[in-house]
Amino acid sequence: MSYRSSLMFRPLAFAGLLSLSALAACSQPMMAAAPMTAPAPVAAANPMVGGAAMYANKDIVDNAVNSADHTTLVAAVKAAGLVDTLKSPGPFTVFAPTNAAFDALPKGTVASLLKPQNKPALVKVLTYHVVPGTMDSKAIMAAIAQGGGKATLTTVQGGTLTATSGGPGMITLTDAKGRKSMVTIADVYQSNGVIHVVNTVMLPPG
Repeated sequence: MSYRSSLMFRPLAFAGLLSLSALAACSQPMMAAAPMTAPAPVAAANPMVGGAAMYANKDIVDNAVNSADHTTLVAAVKAAGLVDTLKSPGPFTVFAPTNAAFDALPKGTVASLLKPQNKPALVKVLTYHVVPGTMDSKAIMAAIAQGGGKATLTTVQGGTLTATSGGPGMITLTDAKGRKSMVTIADVYQSNGVIHVVNTVMLPPG
């Protein structure tokens, strides 16, 4: 082969190698793109109650003791010997009256109920605010709709509360004596149920 022929051959050979390399690359299987996944939804946090954070992984008592608006209720629960019950797995739905709700009772009522000799009456009042199971506002509203505008809730005490709605998210409870209580803060989820804050102490029959 002449020197000139050798010079002509070299670029042709290099071009051939490039073509072979390109063909080899095309013959490799394509890597599949990793599927895009949507971020997991973040659960809505509990509302604040009495200036304190409420944690869904804590039980009813452990959350209630942190609320500045429920010191009377907590004292009543302790006096009634219901702490262990409300710390148990449950689950329970608790309608929790605020301090202002207890203050609205006739003068001397709370002090009288907290006396050791009146413990049975105190237990009766407190358990009248507890419904077995977990009934959040959605479940209560569904029961109201199913009942044609009202729902009867049977309490742990054995009496009943009548739930009605005055509009979206507005739940009113009527006790055996005709007293009405509004749910002011709904759906405070607990590890053993749910709390709804109410603005009136409800009184059982009898």
